[in-house]
Amino acid sequence: MMVPSIDIQNGRAVQLVNGERLCLDAGSVREAAERFSILGELAVVDLDAAMGKGSNRGLLLELAKRYPCRLGGGFRSKDDITQALDSGAVAVMLGTNANPELVSAFPRERIIAALDARGDILMTEGWKRNAGTGVLSRALALAPYAGAFLFTDIGREGTKCGIDINRARAFKEALNQAGYSGRIIMAGGTNSEDDIATLDTLGMDAQVGMGLYDGSISPARALAACMKSDRPDGLWPTLVCDESGKALGLTYSDEESLTLAMDEKAGIYHSRRAGLWRKGQSSGCTQELVRVEADCDRDSLRFIVRQNGVFCHEGSRSCFCRGLSARSDPADCGIYALERTVRARMLKRADADRKAEPELSYTARLLGDEGLLAAKLREEADELARAANPDEAAAEAADLLYFVTVALAAKGSSLADAERVLDQRSMKLSRRPGNAKPAFIAEGNKP
Repeated sequence: MMVPSIDIQNGRAVQLVNGERLCLDAGSVREAAERFSILGELAVVDLDAAMGKGSNRGLLLELAKRYPCRLGGGFRSKDDITQALDSGAVAVMLGTNANPELVSAFPRERIIAALDARGDILMTEGWKRNAGTGVLSRALALAPYAGAFLFTDIGREGTKCGIDINRARAFKEALNQAGYSGRIIMAGGTNSEDDIATLDTLGMDAQVGMGLYDGSISPARALAACMKSDRPDGLWPTLVCDESGKALGLTYSDEESLTLAMDEKAGIYHSRRAGLWRKGQSSGCTQELVRVEADCDRDSLRFIVRQNGVFCHEGSRSCFCRGLSARSDPADCGIYALERTVRARMLKRADADRKAEPELSYTARLLGDEGLLAAKLREEADELARAANPDEAAAEAADLLYFVTVALAAKGSSLADAERVLDQRSMKLSRRPGNAKPAFIAEGNKP
């Protein structure tokens, strides 16, 4: 598949030809990241740091906290790599300093060895120094420690002259014969969606920059080129899920609907009866498309969406509700259903304030009384700590989760934001001791 590449110089997204000549200033790095995040993981490279001309490290770490990112450029020590991985980076791309001693200190799946080549010769230090060794020999030395390899053909980088498919195939075959089973990503020269699809059939990815920025490569067409269908109508079954991963329904896509959906970041599908279908056009229950994913066989898609209102035409949040209550619908129960209720109460309270009406609910009261909300958070946390059995613990945890959900809404945050922080923390390699603050271990606060 395709990995969008964001190369950074002086805080801006750029593209260089052959690693030397600036040929495109794509502007805001943050805007580029938001634009391409619909495709999944981003490859973000600090060219200034790689070339020893400065650093954009803060910007890289900021992006890693918001999006799934592979970070590269100037990560030359254990502390540098640890900082990146602790920030939430999916992986670190290491070139100049990629050596067994350094990379073996980190989880294999979080190391991408960057192999930058002029011909078959490995180049380092921002593509300026001949490393005196061949690309394949370096790859074989690093294979036990790298979860993936990024092979960049410097002579083709930024030129859009096409991927050297024969070289890519030979490189993969050599590594496979040596027993390597990790991913291989090719960069440099990609000039069409066909390049990406051909690499995909070989089990390889294309890291693409220039073509995405100048519009010659369409993310939707690139994804469509990798897809296949065994259906007579050629459609791709499309599972629609909310941000928590709960399935809302099954629809279908084709290249036209996929292109519009990705361009507009909206829920747009192909109806088998009516053709192009814009979700919510008549009902108002629209969708914001967050991410598009292809399955491993490339014959179905998953859309991750922010659903406004219900999904099903029968009035339930998902198409899988068959009972009389919300509990019968797996997409309309649990903590996310609670959050939707809290946000509805927030809107009602705001409306009541405008009309000078009395508060409408206990949730509305909490939203308007920071002191009460803070006291209830402390009270319920204490009761959970003192719970004596499983049922009591579950009940007290439910109470606490309610107040946590209200607190998040009151602060302008969400459960999805909290989940993202948890996911980032799960990526950390370094750990704090986690000792309690003195005020919370005083005798009167002990369970």
